[in-house]
Amino acid sequence: MGIGTWAMGGPFFSGEKWVLPKGTPIGYGSAKDSVSIRALHCALECGAKLIDTADAYGAGHCERVIGKAIKGRRDQVFLATKFGNVIDEERKELIGQKWSERYISDACEASLRRLQTDVIDLYQLHISDLPIDAAQGVAETLEKLRGEGKIRSFGWSTDDPERVRSWSAIDGAVVAQFNMNVFQPAPQMLKICDANDLTALIRLPLAMGLLSGKYTPESRLPADDIRSAGPDWQRYFLKSGGANQEWTERLEAIREILTSGGRTLVQGALGWIWAQSERAVPIPGIRNEEQARENLGAMEFGPLSRDQVTEIDALLERS
Repeated sequence: MGIGTWAMGGPFFSGEKWVLPKGTPIGYGSAKDSVSIRALHCALECGAKLIDTADAYGAGHCERVIGKAIKGRRDQVFLATKFGNVIDEERKELIGQKWSERYISDACEASLRRLQTDVIDLYQLHISDLPIDAAQGVAETLEKLRGEGKIRSFGWSTDDPERVRSWSAIDGAVVAQFNMNVFQPAPQMLKICDANDLTALIRLPLAMGLLSGKYTPESRLPADDIRSAGPDWQRYFLKSGGANQEWTERLEAIREILTSGGRTLVQGALGWIWAQSERAVPIPGIRNEEQARENLGAMEFGPLSRDQVTEIDALLERS
C-alpha cells in the first residue's frame, strides 16, 4: 500500500493552455504544510513505503512539501512522481503539456531539486491520452534517464489498456497507474498487468473520498476543490459541491459488507482492491494523521473474501 499526496499540494488551477478551462480548480482545496508533513511521517511509521506525487500537484508545491518531510528519511521511502504537465509555480497553474526529450530532462531535474533527492524511484508519464507513437519517444528518453541514474524505473498513468501494453516490453517500465475502486472495476487493466508482470498502482481507490462515507448530496465542498468543478471524468461529486446521490445510494447498498469484521468503510474499500489482484497497490490520498492511520490500518484486515466480492457484484448489479 502506498500514499497519495494530491490533496497536499493545496489549491492550483488550470491555466490558459491546459486541458480544462482557465481557472478550473484542480486541487482539493487548502492544505497546511505542517499538517501534511506530520501526516507523511505518520504514514511511514504506520508501514507505508511508497509515496506517490506529481510535479503538477500544487504546481510544484507538493513535491516541495514531500522533500521536507522525507529529509533524513529518504531510505524509508519508495518515491514516485510524474511529469508531462507544464507548471507555473508562481501562479499555481498548469499551463500546458509537453513530452519532448528536453522538457522531460528539465522536468526531472526540477523534481529532483524540489524533492531534495538524487534519484526518483518511479517516474511516471502523466498524460493519460498521449498517442502511442509519441509515447515511444518518451520511453526512450526515460531509458536514458535511467542509464544516467536519475530514475530507477518508470511507468504510465493511463486508463487505456493499449497504451499500457505498448510499454510492456520495455525493461524500465514496471508500473501502470490507473483508476480503480469498488464502483469502478478495471479488469482489463489488471489482466494486462498480470500478462506483462507490471505492478498496478491504483489511483482514486476511495472514489475521491466518497467511499469514506463522509459526504452526502447536501455536502458543500469549497469552490477551490476539484470535486466542485465537475470535469467530465469526475463522476462522484456534483458542481454544487455535494456527493452524487446515485453513488451514495450504491455505497449504502454495500456498507454492511465493507464494514464487516470491524473495518471502517475506507478499510473495506481498500480490502476490495486487494481482493482483485495481488499486483494491486492502492494509493489512497491523505491530508492528516488520522487519515494516515485509518488507511494504513486496512493492512491489518487484508483483502475481502471472494464471497464478499461476489456479493458486492450482485448488489451493484454487475455480472
